[in-house]
Formats: sequence, structure tokens, C-alpha cells
Amino acid sequence: MDDFVRDTLAQAGLNDLIKVFKDEGIDTETFYMLQDADIEKLIPKMGSRLKFKKLIRRLKVLPSTSDTGKRKSGQQLGSKGQPAAKRKCETNSSTETEAKMLNTVRNTMGDIYAMLQDDSDLNKILKTKIKNLETEKKELVGVFGKTGAGKTSLINAVLKEKNLLPSGSVSACTSVMIKVEGNRQNEKYEAEIEFISPEDWEDELGSLLSIIKKGNQETEDNVDDSDEEHHDAADKLSALYEDEWKEKSCEQLMETKYFKEIPEFLCSTSKTLVFESAKDLSTDIVKYTRDAAKNEDYDKIKKWYWPLVKCVTVRVPDNPFLQHVTLVDLPGNGDRNKSRDTMWKGIFGDCSTVWVVTEINRAAAEQESWDILKNVASQIGNGGECRHIHIVCTKSDDIDDSHELTKAETQALILKRNAKAKLSVGKELNKLDKIKKHFSDECFQVFTVSSREFFRKRDLNPEDTEIPKLQEFLQNLNDCHSETLNYVSGAHGILSLIHGANLRKEDDRIKEVFEALEKNLTLQTKSVNNEMMKIFKVFEERLQEGVERSKNSYGNILTSTLYPRKRDGRGFHKQLKKAVENEGVCRPKKGREMNINMNLTSPLTDSIDEEFRTTFPNDGKCGPFKGVIYGFSILTKELKEKYKDVELQLISLESEEERLKISLNKSIRKRKKTVYRSLAKTIGETMQDCYNSKKYIYIMLLQ
Repeated sequence: MDDFVRDTLAQAGLNDLIKVFKDEGIDTETFYMLQDADIEKLIPKMGSRLKFKKLIRRLKVLPSTSDTGKRKSGQQLGSKGQPAAKRKCETNSSTETEAKMLNTVRNTMGDIYAMLQDDSDLNKILKTKIKNLETEKKELVGVFGKTGAGKTSLINAVLKEKNLLPSGSVSACTSVMIKVEGNRQNEKYEAEIEFISPEDWEDELGSLLSIIKKGNQETEDNVDDSDEEHHDAADKLSALYEDEWKEKSCEQLMETKYFKEIPEFLCSTSKTLVFESAKDLSTDIVKYTRDAAKNEDYDKIKKWYWPLVKCVTVRVPDNPFLQHVTLVDLPGNGDRNKSRDTMWKGIFGDCSTVWVVTEINRAAAEQESWDILKNVASQIGNGGECRHIHIVCTKSDDIDDSHELTKAETQALILKRNAKAKLSVGKELNKLDKIKKHFSDECFQVFTVSSREFFRKRDLNPEDTEIPKLQEFLQNLNDCHSETLNYVSGAHGILSLIHGANLRKEDDRIKEVFEALEKNLTLQTKSVNNEMMKIFKVFEERLQEGVERSKNSYGNILTSTLYPRKRDGRGFHKQLKKAVENEGVCRPKKGREMNINMNLTSPLTDSIDEEFRTTFPNDGKCGPFKGVIYGFSILTKELKEKYKDVELQLISLESEEERLKISLNKSIRKRKKTVYRSLAKTIGETMQDCYNSKKYIYIMLLQ
């Protein structure tokens, strides 16, 4: 067995076949010589056999990439055991090869599209199919952690762009969502600033001034002035208006003179900034992204616009890690502004990977990061599409008195602590039973990284910083190879349809094939319906159990929510009041959120969590509904052998079948999130009358 065969099987999720192929001496040449009879003997299990047949069918469409007629092993994203430099070289080579291949096929399909001049029914179908070949794949990687944990430094290191995102002082924290993606349009660095609407800001402005007024009244009454919400409101107002807000009304603060530098805000359009270098971009976007008004590093900046910003999208040219991946720097627990919070929830729910960033010296004990993970577990799990959760322990090179040690001693000390940290975090993960309901053990991985050492290279080798491991992970997420396979396979189907349409067939023969396909469709549909009914009955039973549990426990849930143990009375009642005013949810800047709706929903979600995860898995190994859709096909082996004279039409039909299954799986993934979240949404809507009742709030606050 050679690297190509091993890597191809691994990338396709067929690791169980590697030993079989190795024992049978299958190399690249014999791999492409495998016939159906050989595959039947080699792979007795139906599931693996179907997956392999689909894989080899697609690979045979692609032209070879070397003079010998064999594909180079570097076409896959690095085989284990090879030096990192060699893997990188092979990966770059394969990426360039596939990019050229994809471009060639796209040009061919473009030429065919241009030739379809008349508006016949067939030409309309072909034009639609060619347009549908273009599918943009984007994997979202959400990055979150407490202020000062090193999120932006981590992103800069992973992308090999030391000066890309503003980082440094602990007192200056990222305050808005930042998305980092590849710039595929030009060679410039770009930043697109998306603002909240003027109407949203006016509403928020009124709330901020109200909070300040209420806080001032409490101060006059000699009440403790440590209210987090009061200080946050003052920081936002001071950032944008300096001290002028203290003497102005809400209406005056909405005057256009305060927004001269950002006319886009008043027009509800985005602002795009273009730069020649990453450093220039970093310097200019600080005022749109970071709460750093009191920081000496930025004393030249007088106006800070981050309170008005909804999101900043940074585009980086020529970066191999961002071909089909977007990194998202997510601030804290969400946002009190409704439009920002809606975007925050949406992004979290769409993340296929989450990086929980925490400092290594307190990785296992750091409560804030664990709290955020607990808060969002259901949103990214059954209510989302997350497949990977990485606990990234940063600043692994921070060693006391390291200047007194030799490089070898420092390195040994760092690596020893790294291993200890991984064990501690692993033990902590094992305690998170509720989170484990949404994810399998394979989803979790721990990294110990040093962004500073990755660039500095003083005490650690690059591999020991573990930044290359995260880079390799992003390379695999990019998965350019599958994009090429999907496009070329679809193009093959279209070409088969065109050639098949030009070959005249006897009407009786066509009718016979149609009847055979229709019969198979009926049988396959019946099989799908049977499986759906089984799943429906299971969910009906689980939900009924959850309803009974809810009836018996809602009183205890409300009591524990309204009167928790070990909580300061005054501080808790302020938090409870905020939750009631905010439709049942209070998100403090630090610590766990209070979510009355989710607490009341928990008996229902607990009853279906495990079944929901197996029915709608995020990992995509077998697909939704326990693989019944993935296994659906009206094209049997016997049918293909019997009707070889219409082979081209059957190839086209098979390609269309695959396209429909991919599209259906995407649709199911999107809709399953809506279904899961509907439980909490329904309870929130039911509770709305209670939240709107001033009498209800008053009674609670008197308890």
C-alpha cells in the first residue's frame, strides 16, 4: 500500500479498510483496476462497500496528475509520520494541481453553457444544472474565551499573520464579533464594518441612559455602586461621546455631527476599508473592534465606534488556511443589543468547530470559559452543527524564572506542564455530563499552544507550540479535494446527459428502463417511510416522558431559579429583574447566564437529547435519519448491468441523485436546528405575558 491509497481511504472516513487494502497489497495502480466483483470480495460490509464505490467512481472521473498515470500521495492533506515541511510542500502542490484541474473543468462547462443558445426544455435543464455545480462551502470556526486569554494572538499565529488582528494589552478587549476569511477577489487586506441600524442604536441609547440614571439614584441613596451594567453603559457612552453624553438627551446624542466619520452608519450601509498590509489594517480597525479608550497604547484615538458596530469582516489575501474556512472571534456571552445578539446566536449555531481558549496556568480551573461552553452546548450541539470542540490552552511558554534555565531545561519544563495540563483538562471534560449528551468523545481535543514562541522560536520548536497542529486541522477543514470531486462528478453527469440525449433509443427500451426505475423508487421510498415511522414513534415516546417529567418538576425548577442557594440576595434579584425584562434571559459579562426559558425546557430536551443526536448527527458519518437517506438509491447493480445501452443516462441520473441527497442533507441540517430550538422558543413565548407583567416582576423582587 502506498500513501495515496492510505490517505484517500482516511479522508473518506474508511479507516477500517486500510488494513484490508494493506494486506491485499493494493497500491495506486491496482486501486484504479478494482472492479465490482473485486470490491464485493474485498469489502463484505454493505455500508463500507457503498461508500467505497461512490469514492472510486468519483476518483475515476479525475485525470491523473503525474506522467506515470498515478496520483501523487501529496494530493491528500499530509500523511502521518512525514516531516511537517514535507507535508506542507505536498499539500501546496496538490492544492495547486486541483485548482488547475477545477479551473479546466469549469472553463469546459462555461463553454458548454455558452453553446446552449435556444430555449428548448433540455437546454433549460442543462443550464440550471451547470449553474448548480457552483457550491460555496464555508466552515465556521468559533473562537471564544475570557479577556486576555490570547484569542487574537492565537488567530494571528495560526494564520501566520503576526500583525493582523489588534492584540496586546489585557485592558483592551475585543468588543465586537470579528470574522476572518480569505480574500478571493484581489491581493489587498480588507475590513468590512457592518453597523447596527440607527434605530437600534437609538433604542440602546435610551436604555443606556436609563441605566446610568438608575445607577446615579442608587449612589445617592448610599447603595453599592459596583453594578456591572452601570459601568458597561458608562464605558459605551464615553467611548463614542467622551463626556458630552452626561449633559445631553437621547435625541441630542443622535445628531449627525457625532457620526461625521461614519456616514455609512446613518445610511445603514457597511464601510469597507482597503489596506496594503496586515499591520495597516490592524492599526485602523482598533476603534471599530476594541474597548481600549483608557489604554495608553491608543491615546491618539479620540473617537471609538465599536458600540455602533455589529460585526467586522477581515479578508486576508493568499492564505491557504482560509480557502473555505472562516474564523470568528466571538466576544463573551452574547450581547445586550438585540441585533448583535441575534447574529451571535446565529454564528454559534453555524460553527462546525469551536475553540475554547483559556490560559494554560488555570486551564482546568478557569470557570468563565467552562461556563460559556455550558451555556452554548445545546446551541452548538443538537441545536447547531458543531463537530469539533477544541480546548486551546494558551501561553504555554509562560514559565517563571525561565531566564535562569538553559533552552533544553526550559523546553523540558514547558512540555512537562503541557502534558499535565492536557490530563487536567481531560478530567474536567469527563465531568461535563450534560455537554456529553450533545457530543461524542471524539469531538473533544486539547491543545497546548504558544503563539509568541511560534513566531519567536527561542525556547520551542514550531511543532512543540502546537500551532502547526491547528493549521493542519484547518487545512483538512478546507477540504479542497472534495470540492473538486463534487464539481467534476457533477460535470460528468451533465456531459453524460448531453451525450445520452444525442443517442436515439427504442421507445420500448426506454419504457422498460423507466418502469424498472419506478419500481425501485417505490421500494426505496417505502423503506425510507418505514424508518421514518420508527423514528417518529421513538420521539413521540421520549417527548411524552419529557412532558410528564415537566409537569412533576416545573415547580422545583422555578423555585431553584427564583431562590437559588448560596447567592447574594440583592445582587441576585437585580440579575433576576434583568432576566425578566429581557424575555427570560440575563447574560452577565462574566459567569453563567440566567435563562428561565431554558431551565423550564430542560425536562423536554433532556428526554430527547441522545436520540436527537443519533438521528441528526453533526459528524456526518452516516447522515441524518440513521443513514436511510444516504443509503437511498434507485440504481441497483443489477439494473446497471442489464441496461448497459443506456449507461450514459443512468450515470446522469446517478449524479443527480447524489446532488439531491447532498442538498437534502444540508436542508435537514438547517431545519433540525429550528426544530430543536423550537422547544425553548415556545416556552419563551408562553412565558411572555408573565415577563410583561409589572405586578409579576414586583412580586418576585419582594420575595
